[in-house]
Amino acid sequence: MSLPDTMRAVEIAAPGGPEVLQPCTRPVPRPRAGEIVIKLAYAGVNRPDALQRAGSYAPPPGACDLPGLEGAGEVAAVGEGVSGWKLGDGVTALLPGGGYAEYVATPATHALQVPKGMSLKQAACLPETYFTVWSNVFMRGGLKAGERFLVHGGSSGIGTTAIQLAHAFGARVFTTAGSAAKLAVCRELGAEVAINYREEDFVEVVRAQGGADLILDMVGGTYIARNIRALADDGRMVHIAFLTGPKAEINFAQVMARRLTLTGSTLRPQSDAAKARIAAELRDHVWPLLVAGQIAPVIDSEFALEDAAKAHERVESPGHIGKIVLNVAG
Repeated sequence: MSLPDTMRAVEIAAPGGPEVLQPCTRPVPRPRAGEIVIKLAYAGVNRPDALQRAGSYAPPPGACDLPGLEGAGEVAAVGEGVSGWKLGDGVTALLPGGGYAEYVATPATHALQVPKGMSLKQAACLPETYFTVWSNVFMRGGLKAGERFLVHGGSSGIGTTAIQLAHAFGARVFTTAGSAAKLAVCRELGAEVAINYREEDFVEVVRAQGGADLILDMVGGTYIARNIRALADDGRMVHIAFLTGPKAEINFAQVMARRLTLTGSTLRPQSDAAKARIAAELRDHVWPLLVAGQIAPVIDSEFALEDAAKAHERVESPGHIGKIVLNVAG
């Protein structure tokens, strides 16, 4: 399979709103040592893409400036030193950037086979959320069967993934969402208790059940202190985003007296080796569940590559449930 010289892509013309996403033509990347080039069929759309578009989430040094952190397609080129992949293999991968394009290069160790029986559209929705949830909830947060787990934003891409994985591994799942329709989806995915944050105090609901052993939070702001109150003794809280801001006033005496653990991470700046470790754990522990049909991505909507601006409007709207994808191949 020979690579063409140019490709269709969508670039960020300048920091701003969705309208700054503009179709363009770019050179097709060539694989460096340890990399594969993927001919993408679909690319996932995520909130970090919107943050990058707005100018508040710069790509790491050496990464492609195009947005797009996940996608699925077929292997189009293999770099020096790569084993386990051949041309034409179905692949889904975590990307350092560049997913809003027909071709993208990524470290081969960040790529995984498309789960048997799963479409490329579904597979494109896996890497960003599954890498994030697995590394934060299980590797960092240490969630165990029988523990009480609270995830905020249960109807989001992260939320729908976290609910399914926590439920599949035997945790009791609590979640928050803002509408009856979203709460219903959360329950269908395995949430034992789904809390409408507009009508109920999640702190009271969770504490009535003994408190949360682990909380996955992407809200921040005033939720930080409320999460601490909702934790059980020896509980852990993992932050992955701050939709309402990263600052809060909290009582650290509670952290000490109740032996709480506060931590968090972002995925994109981590080393290639760290991401490879996450990929290996997903391959061993999560991919069998996907193949068996026990879990699956929840897809909200699909847009053409050239309509990336509309996809960003959707991902930033409060109404979407699950993942949003770009149809790259058309």
